[in-house]
Amino acid sequence: MSEFSQLEEKIGYTFKDKSYLRGAMTHSSYSGGKNNGSNERLEFLGDSVLQITVSLYLYTNMTTVPEGGLTKLRASIVCENSLYNFAKRISLGDYILLGKGEEMTGGRERRSILADAFEALIAAIFLDGGMEEAQKFIMKFVPSIEAIKSGKVKLGDYKTILQEIIQQNPEEHISYEVTEEEGEAHHKTFTADVMLNGQSIGTGSGQSKKEAEQAAAKEAIGLMGYETD
Repeated sequence: MSEFSQLEEKIGYTFKDKSYLRGAMTHSSYSGGKNNGSNERLEFLGDSVLQITVSLYLYTNMTTVPEGGLTKLRASIVCENSLYNFAKRISLGDYILLGKGEEMTGGRERRSILADAFEALIAAIFLDGGMEEAQKFIMKFVPSIEAIKSGKVKLGDYKTILQEIIQQNPEEHISYEVTEEEGEAHHKTFTADVMLNGQSIGTGSGQSKKEAEQAAAKEAIGLMGYETD
């Protein structure tokens, strides 16, 4: 039995070349650096396979939804929080190879590490078994069209949605800046701007910095002509 045989059982796919799976489960802290056998290159490839799979699924099945709506739906399905939850469903954190420091600081449960490993796993399946096998694996996690149409897929992660829209132009850069803090310590209101290449494209307020940034992203999306509700 291989060191990842239990994981292969959980995902319903047996690798012909086990090195792909091991590579997908190897965090940079374990490999000794980003360019030394870590899963980061696989993560890059897996992201693309995931994007095209979900895009095709939505395009084929949501025939009356315009481009802006499809973009928002895709963003909600492939955002870090969704990937983290997908990874948790198969206990992916149990199989990730981590360096001692990362292990001691809770890396096995870290949202970004699990989400990245899930994308790397998609790439590993793609390289080992082809697009059909990768898509079969992805579709085990993607919400059904019925769930999407019923509104069970949340579209509230406006920062991810905005990033999805902007990343179609690789030269563009988004950042967030908290511009105001008002009120008592336990009742503060924050105001934030979302910046595109250093220029404000949306402003929002909230009871936390995260809420303010989400509100700013929502305003920016609306100003671009997309529906936000």
